[in-house]
Order: sequence, then structure tokens, then C-alpha cells
Amino acid sequence: MAQQGAAAAPELVFFVNGRKIIEKNADPEQMLLAYLRKRLCLTGTKYGCGGGGCGACTVMISTYEPASKKIRHYSANACLLPICSLYGAAVTTVEGIGSTKTRIHPVQERLAKCHGSQCGFCTPGMVMSIYTLLRNHPEPTSEQMIAALAGNLCRCTGYRPILDACKTFCKESICCQRKANGKCCLDQEDNLFDNEEKVSTSLFSADEFQPLDPTQELIFPPELMRMAENQPKRTLVFRGERITWISPVSLDELLDLKATYPKAPLVVGNTSVGPDMKFRRVFHPVLIAPARIPDLNVLKYTNDGLTLGAACSLSLVKDILTNAIAKFPEEKTRVFCAVLQQLRTLGGEQIRNVASFGGNIVSRKSTSDLNPVLAASNCMLNLASKGQRRQIAVSDIFADGVGNNTITPEEILVSIHIPYSRKGEYVSAFRQAPRRENALPITNAGMRVLFEEGTDVIKDLSIFYGGAVSTTVCAKQTCWTLTGRHWNEQMLDEACRLVLKEIVLPGSAGDENVDYKKTLMVSFFYRFFLEVSQSLKTMDPCHYPGIPVEYGSVLQDFKTRMPQSIQIYQDVDPSQSPQDPVGRPVMHQSGIKHATGEAVYIDDLPSVDGELFLAPVTSSRAHAKIVSIDTSEALKGAGVFDVITAHDVPAANEFHFSDDPEIIFAKNEVICVGQIVCAVVADSDVHAKQAAAKVKIEYEMLEPVILTIEEAIKHNSFFEPKRKLEQGNVDEAFETVDNIIEGEICIGGQKHFYMETQSMLVVPKGEDKEMDLYVSAQHPAVIQEMVAASLGVPANRIMCHVKRVGGAFGGKIVRTGLLASVAAVAANKTSRAVRLILSREDDMVILGGRHPFMAKYKVGFMNDGRITAVDAIYYINGGCTPDESVLVAEVSLLKMDNAYKIPNLRCCAYACKTNLPSNVAFRGFGFPQSGLVTETWITDVADKTGLSPEKIREINMYKKSEQTHFKQTLDPQNLIRCWNECMEKSAYHSRRTAINEFNKQNYWKKRGIAIVPMKFPFGLGTPYLSQAAALVHIYTDGSVLLTHGGIEMGQGLHTKMIQVASRELNIPMSRIHFCETSTTTVPNACASVGSAGTDVNGMAVKDACQTLLKRLQPIIEKNPTGTWNDWIREAFKQSVSLSATGYFRGYNEYMDWEKGEGQPFTYFIFGAACSEVEINCLTGDHKNLRTDIVMDVGCSINPAVDIGQIEGAFVQGVGLYTMEELKYSSEGVLYTRGPDQYKIPAVCDIPEQFSVSLLSPSQNPYAIYASKGIGEAGFFLGCSVFFALRDAVTAVRNERELKKTFALNSPLTAEQIRANCADAFTGMMANNEASSSLGHICVNGKP
Repeated sequence: MAQQGAAAAPELVFFVNGRKIIEKNADPEQMLLAYLRKRLCLTGTKYGCGGGGCGACTVMISTYEPASKKIRHYSANACLLPICSLYGAAVTTVEGIGSTKTRIHPVQERLAKCHGSQCGFCTPGMVMSIYTLLRNHPEPTSEQMIAALAGNLCRCTGYRPILDACKTFCKESICCQRKANGKCCLDQEDNLFDNEEKVSTSLFSADEFQPLDPTQELIFPPELMRMAENQPKRTLVFRGERITWISPVSLDELLDLKATYPKAPLVVGNTSVGPDMKFRRVFHPVLIAPARIPDLNVLKYTNDGLTLGAACSLSLVKDILTNAIAKFPEEKTRVFCAVLQQLRTLGGEQIRNVASFGGNIVSRKSTSDLNPVLAASNCMLNLASKGQRRQIAVSDIFADGVGNNTITPEEILVSIHIPYSRKGEYVSAFRQAPRRENALPITNAGMRVLFEEGTDVIKDLSIFYGGAVSTTVCAKQTCWTLTGRHWNEQMLDEACRLVLKEIVLPGSAGDENVDYKKTLMVSFFYRFFLEVSQSLKTMDPCHYPGIPVEYGSVLQDFKTRMPQSIQIYQDVDPSQSPQDPVGRPVMHQSGIKHATGEAVYIDDLPSVDGELFLAPVTSSRAHAKIVSIDTSEALKGAGVFDVITAHDVPAANEFHFSDDPEIIFAKNEVICVGQIVCAVVADSDVHAKQAAAKVKIEYEMLEPVILTIEEAIKHNSFFEPKRKLEQGNVDEAFETVDNIIEGEICIGGQKHFYMETQSMLVVPKGEDKEMDLYVSAQHPAVIQEMVAASLGVPANRIMCHVKRVGGAFGGKIVRTGLLASVAAVAANKTSRAVRLILSREDDMVILGGRHPFMAKYKVGFMNDGRITAVDAIYYINGGCTPDESVLVAEVSLLKMDNAYKIPNLRCCAYACKTNLPSNVAFRGFGFPQSGLVTETWITDVADKTGLSPEKIREINMYKKSEQTHFKQTLDPQNLIRCWNECMEKSAYHSRRTAINEFNKQNYWKKRGIAIVPMKFPFGLGTPYLSQAAALVHIYTDGSVLLTHGGIEMGQGLHTKMIQVASRELNIPMSRIHFCETSTTTVPNACASVGSAGTDVNGMAVKDACQTLLKRLQPIIEKNPTGTWNDWIREAFKQSVSLSATGYFRGYNEYMDWEKGEGQPFTYFIFGAACSEVEINCLTGDHKNLRTDIVMDVGCSINPAVDIGQIEGAFVQGVGLYTMEELKYSSEGVLYTRGPDQYKIPAVCDIPEQFSVSLLSPSQNPYAIYASKGIGEAGFFLGCSVFFALRDAVTAVRNERELKKTFALNSPLTAEQIRANCADAFTGMMANNEASSSLGHICVNGKP
């Protein structure tokens, strides 16, 4: 047998950061990420999703090819790379390129100094993606740079500062060229800024960056070169606990192996087999790794095309095709161009670098973007099995649908032949996905037509679709019927009807998604029709009319370009002391550590002796009685220590914060899918997860199962109390208005998708029932309280520590307390340390998110646009337990007026109790939903009156100091300033005209613009929720240790607190250190929520510093010329206490819901945003072209941090309103449980021009140094994109004279946009009669 000679298990040899690693027992199931983190203790590489979807684990792999003597560097996702595939490779991690102990690398330095990290969890991955690009291209183009980041997600920054850092490496200058005269906007300060203001537009100084010096990089290990050149290649066999990995070196040996193990999959990049094994629990006892076989890596040009080895990576194929296109005449490369088109957006760079060309084909997944175009282009597959070679067409493997695979189990794909295109042959590929890059397609297509020479008569036609059913499908009948026809409108008409008839999509009646896929299928064919018609015209303009000029733009797909951005803020007063940091753009205190991977998060803490890993076992039913829990199989698993259930909880298993309890372990019944029933503890996370999958729970279904708001209303299932606010006389006002409109809008939920999943480490101290909790949380005090209650010990035995949090956004409060209690109960029972790090999938299934919203409204208004009466009802989906749902409902009512004075107003809010995981706090807390409802009826009124939306906004905006609907006084002058300044800075009116002109000249693409004002009230509603404390120590060497009750989760809180202490004590920031937030230093701290962190903790820090200065005053007066150190030493000698606590009592806020009045807020933050978009009416795709934001932040303590918060919140808002869609089964099971299915904004989604300016300082007497809490306010402004899209859709509907009013729900996805751009193609769905004639899809006249 083939591997007899290799019976002795070889050692796995590879290098990490220049250090040789010899692994004697390499386990094929071990991925590089776990190996780096657990075995080598290199924790800079982060776990973000485990599926190659987020880029947090990006590393650089370098390999040496002895034949060409070339070293190849490429980025890859460590979470998908089996260590066994790394034989002879060199791995570079973020620790290997620079650290604060040695020297930091320019990439690390610039990312930090350009403020490109907030929570910092995604930063090491970003660093490695940029670093790898620079190793290959020391002076990259901006296109290369932006492509390198397509596979990296960031939830905090909104990407702009990361791209700013990238631009400093790019060779071309990236100036905005925004003005018509070609002058840079920075040269034209006169019209952007009032002259008397001293403004600044630079948040960092590029002069201080160290240059990039390629000679200083780590060299490729010479030992690996020698190994590659001198060692004969031999078969590698690695045997793990459950799996054997075999890597043969010759094709014959591979064929022998395939004959022996016909079921064993071939693994090259592990991007398909890996996720199957990990997420879909597919098990393969043998894996064969053929990447080292020369026959599978061939590249040869033949006289009829190009042959590529099946093991070539997609990146390599992309480069080869790019070169071929440059080399050959256009006529020969049409197939190459179409394949390349799909490769550009397939996965991120990290995936393309490892995924194999052949793997993408033979997996036959319907989501393959390559298969339809390869099949349509007559590409051939060269197959081999023992003693046999044959060649088949790619289309053959899809001929009989999903069940039949023409490739036998013993056969392997050796290479793929891509033919040259011929004269008169046209090939195109299309796709539409939930996000333009790094997203699996909804539908894709490959199409090819060959004409009889010199005519437009179809000689051969092929049409293939992917994404529609379970594998790629061919419209054979259609192609066959159309052969011999002329390429004209009749043919088009018939083709669309035939395709719809032939390709039957599975799906229930009324499934919009099916309609969307069908619409895309015919829209893609129409687009192909236009492309070919245009090409025919180019070839012979006399005979072929081509297409109307206004159709031309739709032939261009949206491209991602490097955004131009500008940030405008006010400089500090020239008289301010240079060492006073307040008001300056100071870098995040941990910025450099984020970029070097030295910043420690919970799972980076070194392992504690004997620690156990916990894996939760969750309910698979939405509402059921637990009949039995069988843990016998789980307890037999390798390394399993115990199973923890509700019976192991020493004291409280439930917490009653309101009427319905929050539950640690489900006891007798489960109330949602994802509720924790029990948990397994084992010696490794792998063993714990394997055992958790073996726990058997028997259920008995209970009625009713309530999932939606509609079902909750039907069953009258609500959390109490219901809330209502009323002002004026609404019923009377409706009698006297000119017009009344009624409407309804639904807003979907949103997952927090913090990059660091819920994480905690619980360490029992062994005496007095003490326990240390290291946890990623926003509210250590509530975690201390819940854990103490569940264990039945006093709170003083539970020490809760938080160093930093890798993103939270409201999602790490009470739920984290429940998870910490699960871990603490396990630690208490086993007397061992317990680590609980949720997988991304578990995190998304177990935890809720933003509340889905349904609103019904009735609005009365005059013909001149004045709105005089509004009656609105909000229903929010609270999930299965109360958490903060009633509070969210209250806030949505208090903030629902946004920027408008409505004299007669009635609004009610109901929190629905359903069988979904409990929904919780999320940035904006109800306002992003109720604000969108308000702006929707504003726009409805505009439609009805024929006035523009901005006119209606101006007419109804607060104008003078007056009372809100809950009787609090409001001075709107800064609201009006923001609005006017945004109008001016965005050049709204001239752009409106330009857009109207664009829309006249383009039929299938339209632009839209919208400008939205915002009033965001700041406050937590009750004084005790905003109290804060600080503790400041001065040591005798003059250094200061600062601590307070706030949590650093990316918002720069600690940085601002050090700025405050620096100003108050009048010493440089470098002398002040912040260690951690802990319940041992500051007890009973409030949660870091509601944008209030800086406001309240700043006051406490200031108070403590002033106390200390008062004590030092006599000493300073005696020796005024002394240094800080002199004074501190003297104070110590005089026995003056050098430690002080500071305290802030909280804001005086209250709300009386009985009377419907109060002062629930302390001050207001104002802003305005103008956004412009372009939509593709054939696919529903859109591009964000430009956004201008003006924000009133009072006097900014740190403009870099504040602008970062505004941009990050805005992009998160764009996610909520246009992309992030949660999908559940009818049984309440979440489908969208990772970055593969749930799409948050990526680099390709941010506006191409992005400007943020801070309103010139205005005094805010309530907060520290007249600043304002800015963390949440920017979120709502993301809806300016929603309304710009609505504006573009309106333009389409007006042009097509579609009179029916239309309603758009959030998220406004491509599917909704396409459905509302109604045309002949969507019409074919409506009556679904394939016979309805398409005669009116003319090409030369308008449809």
C-alpha cells in the first residue's frame, strides 16, 4: 500500500516567527489558531468566528518553491488552517513583526497613531492583512490595499481611520478632487469653514511615522529552503485522536489512496471541508492533502486555451488570468474576463489565498460563483482514477441535478481547461450577494452565446444559474429552443419566459426570496442581452443599433474604491498649556498594544493550573417541557470532568429584576431556542464541545409558541407596564387637518456582533469561598451581585476584574451575568478554575440583540406641510425575559419626536413577550427604531404634499426654546446650526440638481440623496444610575495610578480619564497609569452605558484629583519653583495622604409616567447627516457614494476619539438599516449565526466620500469640561442612507409612473429595493404566468 514506507509518523516541521517548531504528534484536527494560542501562547492572533469570515485570526504564511526559487507570502485565516498543512512553511503572526519590547513595525505604529483601533480586537488581523500586502508590494496601489482588507471585519471604527493608516503606504496621493475645478478641498478652506474659527483637519501627524524599510523584515528561514531543495519529497502521514492525514507526493500515489479510501475528501485550503466538519458535524476519518503533487499545480497554455491544476489557489488563478488578459487579444480572453470578474469578489483575500480552484468546482455547492461561468464557457475537467484518465465538460457534473455526480468516488480532478473565446462568442458572469465582497451569493449566473459568423443568429447558447437551488443548474431547454434565433427583443422576451418556466425554485408560496431569485435570473439575462447587443454594435455599427445611451451605465458593476475623507474639528486655544491634553486628538492609550497583539483580552489570560473549559448545552425548542436530560454518553467522552445542571446551583437560579425572572439554567421548561439547559466541563474546549453535542434532552412541546410581534398581539403576551405619552388634544386635531395618512413599518433586529464573544475566566481562591472573575463585561457590579447570589455568598467574596472589552455595544450586561453565574457554579462544584469562551455560533444563538420593532402611525397635516397631529403605537419584541425591554420601550417614546415639534401627539409602547432569546440593550437604546418611524412618516407627508422631505423637516423642526412632549425645556439653536451647516457643507441643493440630471440620463441606475436632522437626549432617567466613583493614588516616585468604575470597550474612556487627571494634576499623561476596573477598588459602580462613561467618571476623577491638589497646595505654595517629584516626596515626609477617592452623585433626572412629564434627560446632543447613494435597478444592489455629518459634541475632550465614535456608530447604523438581516425558522431556530450568513458592514460598504465635522464649541454646563457623551448619537444618522435609498427608489417609481404608494421596511436590503423598482421582470413574478408577454421590455423604447 502507498504509505507503507511512511509508517513511522514523520515529525511536522515548520517555523513560527523565525522559531523552529517540531511537532511530534501533529493532530489533523488541530487548527493553527488553537495551536498558536494554546500551545505556543501567542495570543495576538484572535478567535473571532472560527469560520474564516471575520479576519481576526489573519496570519502570514510563507512558502518556498525550489523550482522557481521563489518565496510566496500570503495571508490566511489561522482558524481554518490545519497545522498538518504547514509542513515546510513559515508562519508570521502579529507578535513576529514587532512589539513594544523590541521595535514596533510601521504598520502597527500607523494603525495606532491614525486611531485605527477602538476595542482593538480586530486590529492584529488588520495589521497582518496590511503587512502581508506590503511584503509583496512595498508601494501598493489603493485598489490593492482595499482588496487586502475585504476579508477583515471591524465592528467599532467604521473603517475610515484604518484606511487612513493604509493610505500612508500607498504610492499615489489620495486627494479628494472633490471640487469641480479639480482643486483639493483642503485648499479651499474659505467655503468649508467660517474664517474666524480655528479649525483643524488632521487627527495625526504623518511626519512622526517611521519609514517602511523592507530590508528590516524577518527573512525566510534558510533551513526551510535547504529542506525544500535537498530533501527528497516523501509522503507525510499524521495520525490524530480521531483522524489520519495523508499527504502524498505523486499522482499515482494519490490515485492508489483514492482507490483505498474512496470516501476520503481531498483537502487543500480546508475552506469547504473545514467548515463542514466544524459547523455541520461532518466526520471524515481520513483526509488526503494533495497540494504537494506537481500534476495538480500545472499551468500550461495550449493552442485552444489554458490548463490549470486543480490545487492552484484562487489567488493564483486570479493572477494567471490577469496576466493572460494583458497578453492576448480581447477576442480570445472573454472567458478569462468573466471568470476573473467572479474571482474578484469571491471570499476575502485570506480565503482566496488557500482555497483551491478544483475544490470550488467539485464541491458542487450552489453558492459557487465559478461553476456557472465555467460550465457555460465549455470548460473541461481532466479526471484521473487508477488506470484511467478521462475528460468531461464542467457542465456534465451538473447535468442531472444534485443527486447524481458524474465524478466517481475513486476519481480525482487533476486540472481544469479554460478555452479561449472565439470570434463572435460572448461570455458574462453575474452575481448578487447580501454584501458586495466576502459574501456568498443569493443568485449568480454564467452565460455564453456564439453567433453564426458575421450575423446575430444564435449558433450556441448556454445559461447556468447558481445559488437558486441545491447546485448549479442549466437552462438547457431554453438554450435549445433559442438556437437559430436572431439576437433581438422577441428572443429576449421568449428567453425570460422560458427560463422561468424551466428552472423551478423550491420554496413555499409567498416566499419573497424565491421571487427575488427569479427576478434576478431574468434580470441577469437581460443584462447579458444588453452587454452582447452593445458588443455587436461595436463590431458592426451599421447593422446593429446597440442600446440606448441611458441604459449604458448598468453595464458597469459597482466597484469598491479607497474612500476620501475629511474630519474637521476645532483646535485648542493657543493659550492652552502644551502639556494640557484636553481637546487634543490623543491616541488611544492601548492603541500600540492593540496593534502588536500585546493587549490582553479574557481568552489571552494564561491558563490556570488544572483549569477546565465549559461548553453550554442549549435548548433546541422554543417552548417545551423538559422531560429528561441524559448525560451518560457525554460523561464517557474523552477528558470530560462533569456536567453541570440547575441542581448544582447552591442558591439562586433565578433573578427577579422585575415580574418575570432571568434564569441561569432551565429547570423544568425551556422558553426559547438557545436557553442554557446544562453545561459540560472538560480538560479542553474541543473535548467539552464534543461532549456537549452528546447530551440528549427529551422535550414535550408546549403551546403557544410565540415568535413574532403579530403572534404576541394575538395572544396578548406583553411585559408590564405598557407605556403611554400624550400632549395636546389629538382627536380634536385630527378633525381640523387637511390630510391624514396612516402607515405601518417593521424594523428587524440586529446582533451586537462584538468581535470578542462572551468570555470569562472564574478562579476559585480555595478559602472563604472567594472567587476571582475575569470577565468581558460592561457592568462588573451586577456580575458580582448575580454570581454572589447564585452561590449564596456575600458579594465581598467575589472579585470581578475587567481590563478591557473587545466590543460590547450594550450586549454585555445582564446576559453576561447569567453566563458568569453558569461558569461560577461549575467552578464552585469542581473546585477548579473554569474558562467559558462562547463560540461565535453559540454567542449568536444564546444571546438576543436589538429589539425588532413594529409601528403603526396616523398623521394629520396641513397642505402647507405643517404636521399637527400624530398617533403612534410601537410594539417591540422583548424576547422571553424582561431584561431592559420596558425601559427600551420607554426611551423609544421619550425620544420619538426626534427633531420635530408636534403640537398634538399620542404614542404608546408595548414590550412583547415571545419565545426568542431575550433582547437587550444595544447602542441607541430604542431611539434608532422610533427615530426611523418618525422620519418615515415625515417622508410620507412629503410624498403626499408634493413638497421635498427636507422642506417638511424644516417646517416642523423645533425653532425656539420650547417644551418637548414630556414637558422638558429644549433649546434647539444647535440643532438648527447643525442642520444649516450640514446643508451647506454637503452642498445639498446643487447636488440635488445634479442627481435629478443623472437620473434623467440613466434608466437602470438611479441616485438618491437625503438629509436627516437628529436630537439625541442624554440621560439615564434616574440619578442613582449615573453615580460614579474614582480612586487615585500618587506614589512617592511621582507616578499616579488611576482607577474608576467605567469600562474600556473601545470608546477611549480610559484615555479620556487620563487626559482629565493630567489636566487636573497638571502633570503629563505619561506619568498616569490605568490598570483595570475592579469591584475591589471601586465598589457598586454603575454600568458603562448610555454614552455616559466619560461624563460621570470624568466628574469623579476630577473630584479625586482636586482633593489631592488641595492637600498638596500648602507644600506647593512653600516651594513654588519645585518639581512635582519634590512636592510629592515632601508630602510623604509630612504624612499627607497621597490617595483619594472621588465621587459624582449623578444627574438629577426623573420621569413621572403617571403624569407623563419629567426631566428624564440632562442635555441634548444634536447632529445632521446627508447621504447620497446609487442603486442598480436590475439587481437592487447599491453603493454609498457620500456622507457628510455635522455633530454638536460640546467641547470635545478628544476629537480623534469622538470622531471615531461618530463614524463607527454611523456605519453600525448603516448595518441596521440596510444590511443586517436576522432569519429564523418557523420553530424559532436562528439561521444567521455567524459572519457567513449575517452580514455586518465591511470596507466595501462605507461611503466613498466621508466627512465628519464637529460643530464649533458650545458650552454644555452639565458635563465634564463642557463635553458631551457621544457614543450612541451617531448611530441613528445611518438612516440618512436608508432615506437616500428611498429617494432613489422614488425616482424609479416616478419615472415608471407607478402611482401606488409604497412602504419600505428596515433593513432595506437589495431584495426590497429590487421589488419596489417594479418593471416587466418583477411583473412576471406577480402573476407568475410565464405567458404574460414581455413585449414591453423594449430596448430602444422605455419599458
